[in-house]
Amino acid sequence: MEFFATCPKGFERLLSDELVRLGCAQVRPLRGQVSFAGTVADAYRVCLWSRLASRVMLVLGRVDASSSDALYEGLRGIAWEDQLEVGATLSVDAHGTNTALRNTQFVALRAKDAIVDTLLARRGARPQVDVRNPDVTVAVRVSRERAMVGIELSGEPLFRRGYESLPGRRAPIAPLRPDYAAALLALGGWEGVCKAAHERGAAPRLLAVYSGAGTVLAEAAAVALDRAPGLSRHRWGFEGWAGHDAQAWEALLADAQARAAVGASGAEGLDLVAFEPRHGADGATRQLLHAAGIEAPLRWAKEPEEADLAVVDLSWLGEDELALQAQSLSDAARLLSAVFAAPAVALAKDAVIDAALGRDATTSLDVLVGRDDATMRAYEPCAAPERHAVRVGDADIPVYVPASDQFAARLAKVAKQRAKWARREDVTCYRVYDADLPDYAVTIDLFEESLVTAREKPRTWLQMYEYAPPKGVDEELARKRLLDVLALAPRVLGVDARNVFLRTRLRARGGSQYADEATRQAPQGKPRLVEGAELARGAHLIDEGGLTFEVNFSTRLDCGIFLDHRDTRAMLREMAKQTLGSKRFLNLFAYTGTGTCYAADGGMRHTTTVDLSRPSLDWARRNMTRNGFTGKEHEFVQADVLAWVSEQRHTANRWDLIFCDVPTFSNSQRMRKGSFDVQRDHVELLIGVSRLLTRGRDGAAGGTCVFSCNLRTFKPDVAALAKAGVAIEDITAKTIPEDFSRNQRIHRCYLVRRT
Repeated sequence: MEFFATCPKGFERLLSDELVRLGCAQVRPLRGQVSFAGTVADAYRVCLWSRLASRVMLVLGRVDASSSDALYEGLRGIAWEDQLEVGATLSVDAHGTNTALRNTQFVALRAKDAIVDTLLARRGARPQVDVRNPDVTVAVRVSRERAMVGIELSGEPLFRRGYESLPGRRAPIAPLRPDYAAALLALGGWEGVCKAAHERGAAPRLLAVYSGAGTVLAEAAAVALDRAPGLSRHRWGFEGWAGHDAQAWEALLADAQARAAVGASGAEGLDLVAFEPRHGADGATRQLLHAAGIEAPLRWAKEPEEADLAVVDLSWLGEDELALQAQSLSDAARLLSAVFAAPAVALAKDAVIDAALGRDATTSLDVLVGRDDATMRAYEPCAAPERHAVRVGDADIPVYVPASDQFAARLAKVAKQRAKWARREDVTCYRVYDADLPDYAVTIDLFEESLVTAREKPRTWLQMYEYAPPKGVDEELARKRLLDVLALAPRVLGVDARNVFLRTRLRARGGSQYADEATRQAPQGKPRLVEGAELARGAHLIDEGGLTFEVNFSTRLDCGIFLDHRDTRAMLREMAKQTLGSKRFLNLFAYTGTGTCYAADGGMRHTTTVDLSRPSLDWARRNMTRNGFTGKEHEFVQADVLAWVSEQRHTANRWDLIFCDVPTFSNSQRMRKGSFDVQRDHVELLIGVSRLLTRGRDGAAGGTCVFSCNLRTFKPDVAALAKAGVAIEDITAKTIPEDFSRNQRIHRCYLVRRT
């Protein structure tokens, strides 16, 4: 008989080797599957013992699939009465399409009609369809102009061993799928490692680094103890099939149970060592091992240990969790420093793990974890390489680039100075590193939790920004430097790696990447009440200048407050205190309204906050509410600023103090002109804004606008402004905080008045 076993992408060679070991003949790896030949008993053996296959199917034939009618007629030619018992239920599982058959549901429907019509004609009775628990599942796989038709023998996927889901509760750590764990072990030659250890009278030792919920440990123990992976399953696809050989199955099952009993008696001779710092790992792992019928001893590693095989799983890391990846790679490198004389395997997002482990992969398989690309990598025993490490406190942190010790030293020095300055100035959120070293071109901002929400010791977060390296810079070297930064910075600054957030700023024109960002990446979920005010999901609170603000490090490119404008905001508050008259304040391009809060705190009785983004305005309203500024005298306007300013010029509305912190560039479709360019459009904007300032009377000064932008090359057109009766004064030097003193071009700031 002809069969084939399906498998995940990249597993084909490993599955072929496994099928050969299981005694299958004519094994041929294909894409996503491996074909083989043998008896029904051979197929049963694969179902029971294969750790890598997803499904096992018996091939009934291949039929024409050039049209739906051709498919129907081809299926009518198969002797379905030999496959389905009288009264058996039926389901059709269709995969693949072609130009004539473009929908798998239609393929399944057409195949079902052919099977039902055939049995009705030959038996005079129609079989019942049961898509949930059928007695027989027919597989139809369309490829080009042909379709393979077969009986699915395995039932539900073989990687569902029965132990991986903890009944009654959700596992605190998502388990690695069993077939992926088995593939790692097969790639590392774990079965041969166990045989070699037993021959020399030793206990095979496995070191699982980032063991998750323990799937790798369970699969490793099952191999070592000769326990069939299908032994715990209660239902098989072949049990309702008319060709089922119950005697052959019972013999295979009895043999597997006997082998498992013998293996279990040697469980004490297996040494499982795991490292997993994530919360809940111990309990989840022990429950999973118990559910898998594994009673082997388990130890938890804290320091490097020798092993016969090391397995590293970093597939759980998300694309934006580089800080955790850096720490995890560092931990893996440290723990595996004692096992260079043994083979190792790893599952990771990319090949950077080679540098972390100090080895070159001898074999690699391109696989998918979910929908993401990943790689399985095998490493042969080798001499321990010369490793570079940076001493931080009492720990040695492995690094990929030797020069990273200079970064750590510079960061430690600056951090000490900044912390002293911050305590003196009562500042809790500040820039601690500002691309001080050219090769380590990142910025690191430190945020301390607000006293409003801090229960004991306030939490600390790090917000890092990395500019995408220019062309010509080696991408792998740049990534290694970044991983060193992410590994070292949390250790130097004493911050949990889970509280480190990295964003990459593109070297795009101006700020075009910001266009409508707030609309696209608004915080999800209903805000919750914290101390009587709303706090968006995923947000935190920080303090600045006696006020409390909401920040969000995970949903936006910018977290909600620009630290380089700390002194500018303080200046706004002082200007507000000195403002006489109506005490009206206007904030244009207001973002999250931090400037409005400062102005209101300085005594401005009426505030108007204008921004094109509704999520930003909602954020600004929450900031105002949290600081006690509520009521109809504080208004929030969603509008295109240039169009709104033009409209207000024709009203009687005027303001004593205006803050206008403009984006460098924006191209929202909702803008009147379609885009805004600060260098191109600032004259028009400032002339319009100047007309909204209150006019001075009886010798008193008129209103003032504080105008700022972050275009490094910005040059105001003084002549054009003067011609329109607008005076502009550069006060940038007075608004650069101490922690941004290295970069005097972080922003430009001006006072604008009407002459």
